[in-house]
Amino acid sequence: MVLRHGVYLPPFGELADPRVLAELAAEAEMAGFDGVFLWDHVARPQEPGLAVGDAWIGLAAIAAATRRVVLGPRVTPLSRRRPQDVARASVALDQLSDGRFALGVGLGSDATGEFARLGEVTAPRDRAKRLDEALTVLTALWSGEIVDHPGPAFPVDGLQFLPRPLQRPRIPIWVAAQSVRQAPLRRAARYDGLCPEATPAELAAMLAIVAGHRGGDLTGYDVVVAGPADDECAAYERAGATWWLTQLPVGVTRATARARLRAGPP
Repeated sequence: MVLRHGVYLPPFGELADPRVLAELAAEAEMAGFDGVFLWDHVARPQEPGLAVGDAWIGLAAIAAATRRVVLGPRVTPLSRRRPQDVARASVALDQLSDGRFALGVGLGSDATGEFARLGEVTAPRDRAKRLDEALTVLTALWSGEIVDHPGPAFPVDGLQFLPRPLQRPRIPIWVAAQSVRQAPLRRAARYDGLCPEATPAELAAMLAIVAGHRGGDLTGYDVVVAGPADDECAAYERAGATWWLTQLPVGVTRATARARLRAGPP
């Protein structure tokens, strides 16, 4: 499979403005990138004074400003979002983009206090349980069928969500994982892709486990690696990556981002 190239934009500082994100996404599309993805945070406690934009509004602006690139969050911590809201927003983005939306999900991190300082669930095991339940509810709501789900965190009592996504069988779900621990990789194997935080050697080991859970077949499975050093993309491709995302730094200016995107994929 040919490695696809995307950009990974932090919607902070000058890039907190969705109009700026739309402009940069259009630049990336013209330069030949295949995708535009955003960090999804609601606060950056370790960087006081930094403007933080809403990733989902930014993605809507990107969808409206582009025609070809894949777009999505990498990644949304579902434990802090209600799956019914994510269902509505993701279908709207799928429609707005004519089926170019991919949903990256994960536990997120409370390393900077972003969860604790907003009263969110902080224990990783509890967030993992909520992530799994949210994915069950989300995919059920996408089906367009009547959903009955008893909870415990996200109960649904006999509701049908329409319209369905344009993409079939569903919007792609890419799951984050950081190690060869079994539970995150089993979760990733159940869905459509992996967003790893790993070295190339670690990625190869992770994919061997994912392949085992998928009956040895990774055909059509996305492996979405992001990093600031484009010279590493070949090593990740050899390890099994299908996407390389050029990661721009926190606080990057509009002008610097534009110049990098105009240079095109590595």
